[in-house]
Amino acid sequence: MILCCGEALIDFLPREGKDGASLYQPVNGGSVYNTTIALGRLDVPVGLFAGISTDFFGDGLLQGLSDSKVSLRYIRKKPHHTTLAFVKLQDGHARYSFIDDASAGRNLVKADMPRLGKDVTALHFGSISLIPEPEGSTYEALQKREAKTRVISIDPNIRPSQIKDRKRHLARLARMMALSDIVKISDEDVKWMTGKQDFAAAARKWLKAGAKVVAVTRGGDGVEVFARGIALSLPAPRVKVADTVGAGDTFTAGFLCHLQREGLLGKKAIAALDERQLRAAADFAMRCAAVTVSRPGADPPWAAEVS
Repeated sequence: MILCCGEALIDFLPREGKDGASLYQPVNGGSVYNTTIALGRLDVPVGLFAGISTDFFGDGLLQGLSDSKVSLRYIRKKPHHTTLAFVKLQDGHARYSFIDDASAGRNLVKADMPRLGKDVTALHFGSISLIPEPEGSTYEALQKREAKTRVISIDPNIRPSQIKDRKRHLARLARMMALSDIVKISDEDVKWMTGKQDFAAAARKWLKAGAKVVAVTRGGDGVEVFARGIALSLPAPRVKVADTVGAGDTFTAGFLCHLQREGLLGKKAIAALDERQLRAAADFAMRCAAVTVSRPGADPPWAAEVS
């Protein structure tokens, strides 16, 4: 099982009513939640470790997980409200405004950390769940506890409007990325973190710190994948884009799914991935993401759609 660790929230997506009025449609979302859903739909055994509200939005989040074959074993139910994210689309790209104070996710504490079964072979972390306290420290502590024996994946998925202390957040990301086997990061996030768009230089820094694979997604320009002695640049599939919500999250799921199917989702195997194996994993991940961007909202593909 891959255990995804991070936020589950409600995205309010912009819509237009019959009378032309601007409306918002609530849909299940959150970067880590989307990756979890995508893995479940790809027939990968997967669970989610997150604080989920007992309100009706929380009920919907749990139903969405169940519908996509996600294990609820590691869910922690909380009597706090669900995080809400209002989305504005500009040229197909999403901007976010969050309502997260005192939310169920934010109130995840170290006492909530689960004892993991032997069936959990990998953990994935990321996004806004790493920013607030006590939630951020809880996820970092879990990663530190498990990093020696289980595969670790991370996607920083930066949301600048949520980050009040840039220096502190960068320090946490640096610690967590150094303990990760796989770093998936967008080109925009590389620029935010480093101040530059030199993807190769950023990847070399993270590989030297401890990561084994760094994948830099570049939207319609494809992906660049780096490992020790390997640098690949792959074009993205041509597709009519509805929006990019959930695209990077689906890429992460596709990458992990391919490695799992090929028997490569182990710490030693990831450290030894060759160019052919990395290319195949990135290609499958991009095909998965292409399905997601072809339809509105974070609606990842089912296995039959990308077989």
